[in-house]
Amino acid sequence: MTLNAGFHTLWPTPLGLHRYPAAAALNPLLVRMFGALRATQSAVRGEAPGAFFASDDDLLQRVQLPEWQGLVRYFVECLRDTVTQANRGAWPASTERTGLSLQVAIEGLWFQCANRNAFHDVHTHGNCSWSGVYCVQVDPPERRCTHPTHGELNGTTRFYGPPFARLGGAHVDLGNAYLQPAHVDVAPLPGQLVLFPSWLAHQALPYEGELDRMVISFNASIHQAHGTDRLHGYRAA
Repeated sequence: MTLNAGFHTLWPTPLGLHRYPAAAALNPLLVRMFGALRATQSAVRGEAPGAFFASDDDLLQRVQLPEWQGLVRYFVECLRDTVTQANRGAWPASTERTGLSLQVAIEGLWFQCANRNAFHDVHTHGNCSWSGVYCVQVDPPERRCTHPTHGELNGTTRFYGPPFARLGGAHVDLGNAYLQPAHVDVAPLPGQLVLFPSWLAHQALPYEGELDRMVISFNASIHQAHGTDRLHGYRAA
């Protein structure tokens, strides 16, 4: 890539935020279904009920309900839209004019339950380009946000910006104010889908509530439906 004279904003961090229209009708069904799956898988694993549970990542093949298939289609549609917007300017101009026929491959899909101050520490996801988190259940905001210790951060998902690892002990003045905020918190809301690049460091902050914090997580890779994913030519410098 050759830069011309002028100002350039490089390496943006895309994030997609969506709301599933049928969440109010679907989510109670998911809570019952995931409760049964949790009991079954815990028994098979020989695990006692705990503050945190993560299912196997084969829900795409395991669950066959029509309502479930509709939710998965929604995940795929939102991924196509978010990925297209994120790559605007990165795909060749001819491709952007004519559009791409994209194939979204869900590499793994699972649910997680957390309570009693359980959390998921800072991590990234490998072997995929995009990841997503869909909120199935959590305490209502007026109850979740009044936790005596966690407050509004109770059960939120925190995303760390790319410069975060280099901010420790760094000099800060008006010249590098563009590096802030170092992180962004996304509050959990039932029916909310958050899509993010899999390389983006994130964590689920501690949660405690009357209801379990229940989410669906998944990883995905994006390909051309026909032809190669190699959109640019490369040559040695």
